[in-house]
Amino acid sequence: MRAKRCVRTWLGLLLGMTVTVLGALTPSALARANGPAPPTPAGPPASDTTVTPLARLWPVGLRPSVLRGWDPPTTPYARGHRGVDLMAPPGAPVRSVAAGRVSFAGRVAGRGVVAVELAGTGTPPLRTTFTPVRATVRQGDEVAAGEVLGTLEPGDAHCGTSCLHWGLRRDRTYLNPLSLLPPWLLHRGPSRLLPLTGARRQASGSPAHLR
Repeated sequence: MRAKRCVRTWLGLLLGMTVTVLGALTPSALARANGPAPPTPAGPPASDTTVTPLARLWPVGLRPSVLRGWDPPTTPYARGHRGVDLMAPPGAPVRSVAAGRVSFAGRVAGRGVVAVELAGTGTPPLRTTFTPVRATVRQGDEVAAGEVLGTLEPGDAHCGTSCLHWGLRRDRTYLNPLSLLPPWLLHRGPSRLLPLTGARRQASGSPAHLR
């Protein structure tokens, strides 16, 4: 009887000490004792609106006039202008502004459309669109910067005159395509030719009347 009583006493003391120690532990200490907590599931990634100015040329012409700029809608179905309109004559070659892959080349509502997913621009990638274009490339083609995608079609009523509508998207988010152009290309003025006599004087290094 005395032995059983001693065992119960010792068990009671051990239980009391265990409760005391556990009660003194902080939540962080308990977390360390129980190992790392399972990772919290991450929510869907936010839409990335970052645009790197990776273009090295305009999609049409050398420095085309912008007939209408980018005017993003306030809601997905609101009115706005989801791109820019560049003045260009019918038949003008339309080029890819950077390397990528043709994700679409065909007709939508009677208008020729070419879309290019730009290489190295993340997931989902940036996608440029060009309308109205008679495509000379096919879906899945890999294109380099400056490679011709097709020619500008005539008779488009979008601008009231001949123009290229240039768009930019990442997934469902519309972005300003002009942000693809670096400052030196975006703000460069049109090229000017030197007068023929001036060019000759520069080449010879002497005035014309001394030659």
